[in-house]
Amino acid sequence: MHMQPSSDGRLLADVSTTWARVAAFSSAVDANLDRWLADTYRVGLTEFRALTFVSHASDKELRVNDLAQRVGLNQSSATRLVSRLEAKGYVRRDLCEDDGRGVYAVITEQGEALVHDARSPYEERITELLTATSVHFPNMDTPQLGRALREIGALLAP
Repeated sequence: MHMQPSSDGRLLADVSTTWARVAAFSSAVDANLDRWLADTYRVGLTEFRALTFVSHASDKELRVNDLAQRVGLNQSSATRLVSRLEAKGYVRRDLCEDDGRGVYAVITEQGEALVHDARSPYEERITELLTATSVHFPNMDTPQLGRALREIGALLAP
């Protein structure tokens, strides 16, 4: 692997290659979680993450704009996401009193129940995927992935 000096003189692997490994692993974990959530709770990963964000909000509601940013969607996709969640009974829409154009996603009791019921099994599933990486993702080189994660972490450190 090509090594290059960092600004502080340390040698780093090619950052794009390192990032590609981390991104591929993240995508594989997300795909696995998405299938597991769909099979177990009939909700997708993005839907579950959205419900979790709304559930943790102070008033149990988030502007759709804010929700879009938190789950990594554009405004249009977030609006469709809220529509799907509303159709399933997990959220309801509410208009912003100060700005009639602002729309909030407000979690329902059914949505809260789903987040509550799925939270521990979801955390256990993530832990299983991360601690048994070679079992769940046999095509990934676990030691190489560990190095890639440490290298990316070193770039993030202040």
